[in-house]
Amino acid sequence: MSRLRVDPYIVALLLTVAVASLLPASGAVATGFGHATTIAIGLLFFLYGARLSTREALDGLKHWRLHGLVFLATYVLFPLLGLLCRLLVPWALTPELWTGLMFLCCLPSTVQSSIAFTSIARGNVAAAICSASFSNLVGIVLTPLLVTVFLFTGTGGMSLGAVRDIMLQLLAPFVAGQLLRRWVGGFVTRHKKILGYVDRGSILLVVYAAFSEGVVAGIWGRLSWVSLVVLLAVNAVLLAVVMLLTTFTARRLRFSTEDEIAIVFCGSKKSLASGLPMGTVLFPAATVGLAVLPLMLFHQLQLMVCAWLARRYGARKDAVVLAGA
Repeated sequence: MSRLRVDPYIVALLLTVAVASLLPASGAVATGFGHATTIAIGLLFFLYGARLSTREALDGLKHWRLHGLVFLATYVLFPLLGLLCRLLVPWALTPELWTGLMFLCCLPSTVQSSIAFTSIARGNVAAAICSASFSNLVGIVLTPLLVTVFLFTGTGGMSLGAVRDIMLQLLAPFVAGQLLRRWVGGFVTRHKKILGYVDRGSILLVVYAAFSEGVVAGIWGRLSWVSLVVLLAVNAVLLAVVMLLTTFTARRLRFSTEDEIAIVFCGSKKSLASGLPMGTVLFPAATVGLAVLPLMLFHQLQLMVCAWLARRYGARKDAVVLAGA
């Protein structure tokens, strides 16, 4: 599996989808899972807030050109490309899959993998930490706003109940984590590995509950294998376009190679960890399964491509060092 560069966690997510498809929760069991999911989402965003150093994210603004470019790629370029993909409906993408694709385009960048790949490629790791952290900090508020503008405008907008859910399930736990970081930050850092399992287990719970609702509502009857193949191809083109444009722009603006690496990896990635719980809050239970499916496929794709690209960058740096020696 490691040779194929398949993320084991993606395998766990797909197995969870399979279990939800064969044994979906319904009735009182589904209600119980709904309450558990609400608690899990609150816990996830509390831990995100406790981990994220606001000072690091804000200090990173000193390198404003780099972070500005990553911000534009994440929250302007991606949404524009998502809107362009609307032309593929309905002959290539179903409306539900385009909604999921547009949701994907509104999400913040990843934190851990952006930093890891920047490090492997020997790029500007400090800038990657600041840029990815700032992207997630802003995304707590900006992603729901973008989803409202691009997906809910013209359909009655986002209801007061949805706004309340966002405040209570996403923003309030995140802010609480930030406020309590002074006291709980050390504990979170020391037990990072164990809490990582809590994170991932919570997301698996969210996925099971979301796809259970979708299966009961009949989502698989609206999805074919052809649709999945087309969706994967659209995801691949989307990732390629963003990576090429961020690389081209970084070079035209004369960023160093180290900065270019941080820009490419932070500006082209989307966060599965933030996206799955956000999707559960933002979309109706019957449609959230299809809404997060493009994100799950994109996540595995970006890991495979970025792993290959990081090794290429690292090899090029090694070649330069040897040539200089």
